[in-house]
Amino acid sequence: MDVELLSRLQFAGTIMFHYLFPPLSIGLGLQLFLCELAYVRTGQPAWEAAARFWTRVFAVNFAMGVATGIVMEFEFGTNWAAYSRFVGDVFGSALAAEGIFAFFLESGFLAVLVFGWDRVGPKLHLLSTAMVFLGSVFSAVWIVIANSWQQTPAGYHIVWHEVQGERVPRAEVTDFWAMVFNPSSVDRLSHTVVGALVLGAFFVASVCSYYLLKGRHEEVARRCLSVALPSALIFTVLSAVTGHDSAQKVAQTQPAKLAAMEAHFETDDRPTGLYLFGWPDADRKTVHFGVRVPYLLSFMVHNDPYHPVPGLDQIPIDQRPPVWLPFQTFHLMVALGTLMMGVALWACICWYRGSYDNRRRLMWVVVAMPLAAMAANQLGWITAEVGRQPWIVYPSVQDGQPMIGLRTADGLSESVTAEQVLSSIVMFTVIYSMLFGIWIFVLNHKIQHGPDAPDDTGSSEDPSESPPLSDTFGRHGSSWGGSMLEEGLR
Repeated sequence: MDVELLSRLQFAGTIMFHYLFPPLSIGLGLQLFLCELAYVRTGQPAWEAAARFWTRVFAVNFAMGVATGIVMEFEFGTNWAAYSRFVGDVFGSALAAEGIFAFFLESGFLAVLVFGWDRVGPKLHLLSTAMVFLGSVFSAVWIVIANSWQQTPAGYHIVWHEVQGERVPRAEVTDFWAMVFNPSSVDRLSHTVVGALVLGAFFVASVCSYYLLKGRHEEVARRCLSVALPSALIFTVLSAVTGHDSAQKVAQTQPAKLAAMEAHFETDDRPTGLYLFGWPDADRKTVHFGVRVPYLLSFMVHNDPYHPVPGLDQIPIDQRPPVWLPFQTFHLMVALGTLMMGVALWACICWYRGSYDNRRRLMWVVVAMPLAAMAANQLGWITAEVGRQPWIVYPSVQDGQPMIGLRTADGLSESVTAEQVLSSIVMFTVIYSMLFGIWIFVLNHKIQHGPDAPDDTGSSEDPSESPPLSDTFGRHGSSWGGSMLEEGLR
């Protein structure tokens, strides 16, 4: 048994399980804020019922995210001691900033959000909702910054220390803000947060479409859909934009990763095409059953269809990442993103025309979309992490001087055996399976129960009439995104 492979599988499994919850918390946080904002502005009981319902769902998911996130911090010390020693100064500052700026902000207002409905005024409760949402985003900010630094290190120098008679390197921060705004942090952060907002919008749209299909909680469902559907469309479009920017940055800073993502084995002087799908064969340096669009990769990377893209042959053999897995995960992520964009557009058009209730097949598709959004988030993470192998910290250049990186194999703890890692994998599998089952059970219970029946006192609208999507997008649909808050939450 290979201790490196087992340690990587353990960390991948625990972080992928954890990563089910933070994106959903971020996305739900925004949807919850929009529902409560509508309640504060209009005073309509249906909006209050929606906000209270999504608060309960948010609390369950938030608790799971906190519980599963703690494990990874211990893994840094148990399985990856050499890595922790190398990046401790960098990670320590980023994680400290998360605790100060994000976790305390979230935890400080979370109690007011969950328990303060009948104890504080609507505006103060709205403020607490906004602070919890911003706190969840700030958590993502510092975690993504720390991870981005591994991909594109900046603002540091290498200091050599004596450890048990051996000189070992340690990265120490020399410029905090250069570390924060490393070359890939902004692009990766924007794409990560937008992906979370896509998940949150589709999750709300999924639950509300299910209610319409079952003829339950229809007034609340229609109101939430009037916000969730346009949000899904806006954020799926933004995910394509931020994804394109992120891929261009990868081409500049990690050309080996881009070449693996596109199975681009050989460099030549011709324009480079982009594969839509295929089966890469690294041994034969070809893609079986591949369908390739000529010029497209050159155009997307360089904004010039005739500019060739470097291939894996430009990278030393011992520094090349795997090809098959990043290629498949990247292309599947793009396919799912395109699917979600098409579904969101179709759903918005049907809602705008007032025919959404008659499109039962479309509603069932929307019900399934959170699975696609969760899968896309996971696939993006796999692409980013596997694509930077064999490095756990990518080599970089500081002030014109090349800086050493840290290979994944060199980041392992020397005292951990393969048997110990394997036993912990089995233990985590059992525990996480139980946690996942509990999460599904509680989440399903809350969704089946649904929102409380709104008090119709003061509501002058007919609950059987769905609010027109033009109220969300603008009266004639000419300003869909920009008028969402101004028009749709009336």
